[in-house]
Amino acid sequence: MIDFLSTIQPPILALLSGTLCFLCTTLGASGVFLFKNTSNQTLTTLLAAAGGVMIASSFFSLLMPAVDYCNDNAVKEVLFVVLGFFCGGGFIALSNLLFDKKIAKINNPHINKYKRNFLLVSSITLHNIPEGMAIGVAFGYCAYGDATAVVAALGLAIGIGLQNIPEGASVALPLRRDGMSRRRSFCIGSMSGVVEPIFALLACFLALLVEPALPFLLAFSAGAMMTVAIVELIPESLNGSKNQAILFTTLGFCIMALLDIVLG
Repeated sequence: MIDFLSTIQPPILALLSGTLCFLCTTLGASGVFLFKNTSNQTLTTLLAAAGGVMIASSFFSLLMPAVDYCNDNAVKEVLFVVLGFFCGGGFIALSNLLFDKKIAKINNPHINKYKRNFLLVSSITLHNIPEGMAIGVAFGYCAYGDATAVVAALGLAIGIGLQNIPEGASVALPLRRDGMSRRRSFCIGSMSGVVEPIFALLACFLALLVEPALPFLLAFSAGAMMTVAIVELIPESLNGSKNQAILFTTLGFCIMALLDIVLG
């Protein structure tokens, strides 16, 4: 299976994986047809597992390949890897600053529901852009790596896909609560994830076309993804059972780490 995937061009893999993440968002949005409220235990379990997978994937799929690609050149490791990782985390911090400001506006009772809905959808959509970029860069590296790189990139996509399920629900369910029809709530919740395959494809082409910048792009994506996991997914998963959050975060990390070790 891995040998077969290795024969597929990286942009195609990036597009397919980004589409898988988009479908996971769609799956979460479909909750408007099934539930009035999504089970908190289900959401926290998914977030914890996704956090563990994404931390492991950020390290094994992005950061380690970035260091290896520098060929033990200390200057490149500092300029490309360290700076890239810092910039990736900083990008998420700035995104969260904008996101928090929009959330504050959403919670303002003086803003009408249509504006609240617009702010909610736009915030989540913007939040999906770096996730799509991380997928694209990881698959772009597959052109220079071996079959293990494909497995690692797939693991990263799976982690992002898992956390997209509650994310899709977090868009569709509030829209439904504000009186929007189930069908329209579902469509808007689903489309909030459409940027992921688009930016996955664009980032993959960028990684392939500008090869010298690949270590920076890998490290940037690692910083972005690890920040998302540590600052958002894992703390959110602690809203449920803390022991369950610890268990599934560890389980997600171990599964990804074992895949990398066994297939490496």
